[in-house]
Amino acid sequence: MKLAVTAPDRLVVRTAEVADPGDLVSRLPHPSALAWIRHGEGIVGWGEAARITLPGGEDRFTTATALLRELFGAADIDDPVALPGTGPVAFGGFAFDPTSPDSVLIVPRRVLGRRGGRAWLTTIGDDADPLSLVHRPQPPTGLTWGDGALTAHAWGQAVAAAVQRIRGGALGKVVLARDLTATADAPIDARVLLRRLADRFPGCYTFSCAGLVGATPELLIRRTGGDIESLVLAGTTARGDTPAADHDRATRLFASAKDREEHRYAADMVRDALAPLCNDLHVPAEPELLTLPNLHHLASPLRGRLTADRSVLDVVAALHPTPAVCGTPTTTAMDLIRELEGMDRGRYAGPVGWIDARGDGEWGIALRCAQLDGPRARLFAGCGIVADSDPAAELAEAATKFRAMQYALQG
Repeated sequence: MKLAVTAPDRLVVRTAEVADPGDLVSRLPHPSALAWIRHGEGIVGWGEAARITLPGGEDRFTTATALLRELFGAADIDDPVALPGTGPVAFGGFAFDPTSPDSVLIVPRRVLGRRGGRAWLTTIGDDADPLSLVHRPQPPTGLTWGDGALTAHAWGQAVAAAVQRIRGGALGKVVLARDLTATADAPIDARVLLRRLADRFPGCYTFSCAGLVGATPELLIRRTGGDIESLVLAGTTARGDTPAADHDRATRLFASAKDREEHRYAADMVRDALAPLCNDLHVPAEPELLTLPNLHHLASPLRGRLTADRSVLDVVAALHPTPAVCGTPTTTAMDLIRELEGMDRGRYAGPVGWIDARGDGEWGIALRCAQLDGPRARLFAGCGIVADSDPAAELAEAATKFRAMQYALQG
């Protein structure tokens, strides 16, 4: 795939404050939805003013930053609201593997947003895109399920092979993913999945970009002016069926040497990546427990102040891939993933989010997600493998992680 940029010579961008629009997902007029929502706040977009398609390469973040700077720099922008996410915005998703040609940025013709009690509508161009429904969302029907690249048994064998490499000293950790497929009777409407995910997981970042739809708990980076925030998640267990069982599961996760080791790899890497870019970087001494409707995670929130004027994508480039989705050492883990997974992840486990003309933005790691292609959905789940990992336990964890998107499709 070659680099491709589809855009007018000059974007004419107008942002105006509007009355509270209510539920953002319900305002999306048709299935080709763009979204980034948490606790009812965020931005949604539709229409397409510009699209940047990036080939594989280690420089894809740098290339994207330069192209967006040129595109936004030449734009005629009227933005009296001047909040993060106002003015022109590009929604984007980057391939997990730099050799994969599956990275895209889309600048929508319309963006509706809400943040801190204020709401706005950004328009690009003169076309009168409606705020009313063009196509009413229809839930998927007639779903049939199938294995992805590997059966459960074959994936368990891949986990066992990874454990042997780790115990042999080749690497400390690798994250192995597997995929499932679902096929419906008709093209799947992203808005139905967004609605179910946003309602079920309000504390996660519910996203949609170029067919990749999900709800990720993991904030890779948020940039607001010179301030940045990141949330490292690694180490997971399912919720218990009763309050007592749930408390027991959370306690065992927090005390687990295996999960603590997995988390430490991820948190140390993010700290080491951010330290050269920041002063006043705050890293907690130990993880805290993050509880979601279906899972407990070990979590470490990091905060810092950038030492120079770097865009959010500059910071994304320094962070991706983290040990939470790849492993450590990074190069060895990436090679082992290519060898054992038997698939191209596409944008699963890659950065997903948005960036505005100021360089502000929010980017998560594309987890708990599915890639939609007409009536077909490809679901993903991954597990961190270390020396003490057990293939049966990892299969059970992957099955738990699939449930979020299975619910989004099935209701």
